Amino acid sequence: MVAGIELGGTKIVCLLARGPDAIEDRVQLPTTRPEETLAGIEHVLDGWGKFDALGIASFGPISIDRHAADYGHVTSTPKPHWAGTDVAKRLAARYEVPTGFHTDVVGAALAEARWGAAEGLRDVAYVTVGTGIGVGLIAGGVPVDGLTHSELGHIRPDRLTGDDWIGICPFHGGCLEGLAAGPAIGARAGKKGEDIAADDPVWEPVAHVLAQLCHTLVLTGVPRRIVMGGGVMVGNDHLFPRIRAAMVKSLAGYIALPEIAEPSFVVPPALGGNAGPLGAIVLGGQALEQQLKSFTAL
Repeated sequence: MVAGIELGGTKIVCLLARGPDAIEDRVQLPTTRPEETLAGIEHVLDGWGKFDALGIASFGPISIDRHAADYGHVTSTPKPHWAGTDVAKRLAARYEVPTGFHTDVVGAALAEARWGAAEGLRDVAYVTVGTGIGVGLIAGGVPVDGLTHSELGHIRPDRLTGDDWIGICPFHGGCLEGLAAGPAIGARAGKKGEDIAADDPVWEPVAHVLAQLCHTLVLTGVPRRIVMGGGVMVGNDHLFPRIRAAMVKSLAGYIALPEIAEPSFVVPPALGGNAGPLGAIVLGGQALEQQLKSFTAL
């Protein structure tokens, strides 16, 4: 039994499960100030009692280097009050179980590859477009990491001719997140996202820059499928054909693989709102497997 925590920018989902068909409990909490939020998570976990592992899929940026002094911390996030917050080490010390920690998008990528829209594929990209924009890249069944995790939501995309809106990212202005995340769309349209019609002109530049992200992901050579979820994509199915078409146009035939132009290449998630929490379950399960392997090697 694994306890999974999806720590998102606006909400937290706590899941006690073995997988999508064996969910014992699911609790949702708001993401507020760090101390209040972490205390709320601990209250849920304390109520569950015993579990074998813990997985945490968190908004970022986060420190994933286990040898770093700030491992397990949220780092230079634009989310107020959260920069420098210890998440993983605090919870691991409290519950004394194997603990996996990575980004929410890597968690969602792992879950969709195991049980969802990319089931059976070992090379996958998961894109979330919601409060922020993030990408989880999986190659050979494991996250693509190096110096740190990817932060592709903050690349500076090619813009439509005449589109000079400055964007709202506090770090980069007109990066992907500053142009196409939920708050950016609302700011540009002057209305809440749920009130924006499918034929509103605001969607054209949004689809264009999201297609630029897909263009970039194709050029990494990694994903055999791109799964796009998050609050902006859910309920806006009209975005998928626009993004696919703009991506193919932008690539201009450079990657001459027929599957890239197929509707099955850029798809919505199959796990819905449980992609991130189930990703945390995968991370916790992997941490438990690693501990068992280390015991076996002794």
